[in-house]
Amino acid sequence: MADDICKEICNNPELIKDVKSRMESSESFYSLADLFKVLGDPTRIKILNALSQSELCVCDIADITCMGSSAVSHQLRVLRSSKIVKFRREGKNVIYSLDDEHVFFLVKEGLEHIQEAKE
Repeated sequence: MADDICKEICNNPELIKDVKSRMESSESFYSLADLFKVLGDPTRIKILNALSQSELCVCDIADITCMGSSAVSHQLRVLRSSKIVKFRREGKNVIYSLDDEHVFFLVKEGLEHIQEAKE
């Protein structure tokens, strides 16, 4: 018998009802899973980490990540379509930034978590 499962049935109906009443909708879980799928790419995480330091143009991101501009643009389109990054035009350049502080904290907390796990 496995040590990581209950050895007897011990349902607590009141606790179950309480927890279920406070849980998000299934639709929210699917949306969150989609967000994590987009964040599940190391290249996109590298781009987000760079953007958490400063607003950057595509050329700067390409240099920082050692990628071509077209590859960076493709990744930025994926991030933009998921509302993770936003952009603005500055003359002939396009400047990217994180869409909001939630994205900053997702990246920051995720990196802190993996650093902690290494210790």
